[in-house]
Amino acid sequence: MTAARLKRIGWAVLAPTAAVVFSVAVSSLALWASGNPPFTAWTEMIEFANDTGRMISIVNRAVPLYVSALAVGFAFKMNLFNIGVEGQYQLAVVLAAALGAAVELPAPLHVALIIVTAMTVGAAWSGVAGVLKAYRGVHEVISTIMLNAIVTSGLVAYLLSAYLRDESETSIIKTEPIAPSGLMPSLNRVLENLGVEVPQGVDLQGFVIVAVLLGVAFHVVVNRTRFGYDLRASGVNPWAAQASGVSARGMIIKTMLISGAIAGLVGMSQLLGFFERYHQDFPTGLGFAGIAVALLGRNNPIGMAIGALLFGFLNVSAQILDLNDIPKEIIDIMQATILLSVVVSYEVVRRFVAAAERKAAAAATGGMATQPARTAVLEEQGS
Repeated sequence: MTAARLKRIGWAVLAPTAAVVFSVAVSSLALWASGNPPFTAWTEMIEFANDTGRMISIVNRAVPLYVSALAVGFAFKMNLFNIGVEGQYQLAVVLAAALGAAVELPAPLHVALIIVTAMTVGAAWSGVAGVLKAYRGVHEVISTIMLNAIVTSGLVAYLLSAYLRDESETSIIKTEPIAPSGLMPSLNRVLENLGVEVPQGVDLQGFVIVAVLLGVAFHVVVNRTRFGYDLRASGVNPWAAQASGVSARGMIIKTMLISGAIAGLVGMSQLLGFFERYHQDFPTGLGFAGIAVALLGRNNPIGMAIGALLFGFLNVSAQILDLNDIPKEIIDIMQATILLSVVVSYEVVRRFVAAAERKAAAAATGGMATQPARTAVLEEQGS
């Protein structure tokens, strides 16, 4: 690995590291202001998470955040801000859960049908914003926010109450349960074969494998295919990409469709590995958290995985704060600070890198660049 590549990696790691350090500092000040020793709080969180069962819980919580970040990051590659992941995955998981409960198929086909349904619904809902952007010039942030509002404020509740509700339940509104053939088995047996003792009642959700495959596919498509090249070129300079034969409208719609298809999978780990149906206690906010994870990971599959695990750790370890009368809202402060500081740190690092590159270019070409000017001045003085 060359020195220049190592330097680029160092600059890339510096920004998220600085953001995390800054957020820890701000959160520590908040802890101190509330009368809680920061060092004690962080130590208790780390010790609480240092347990096999809780580590598995961290991974389980990180999976939907990672998938959400992949959906956001894919759109980011073309400078599109798909802020509608929240609505896309909620609508997808409701319809996929209802269809999964309505049919009975052999296990692989049943699971595949649910997953394909979720991807199709997510892509269709995201595609609405893509079409509006491509043909009407409606900014995707505006359209996806409105589409989120439609889903979260009424559409899901209407579908559940009017068509998809389990009539045998009267107290809680939820869909009918999915048959065992439509659920993904846990990976506990794999862990046990590796010598890991899994506590009773804890399951490593099988959707972890799908999340890993999604990360690999993300890298291959973006960095190793012609479509990925056109995607990145359109994000850097859409006019130049269009001049080279890339359809701007086509790329917008394709990107939003793929981003939405990934977003449709955000709720699949909980649906197929824990809840086994959709109901009113299904996790929300995963789409917005995925934006922070994507920014922290710089839209890189490995970086986003690390960011998702960090957020999973914060969510799990927050439980010990309540037990020690420490406000768990400190976790919300830290996550919000990460989201804000990561943007600032990226801009600061970008300016440092740009300044260093200009300085290196000036040093490399300074002699040749100034020689013609010096000759012209001497000739003018001689005349």
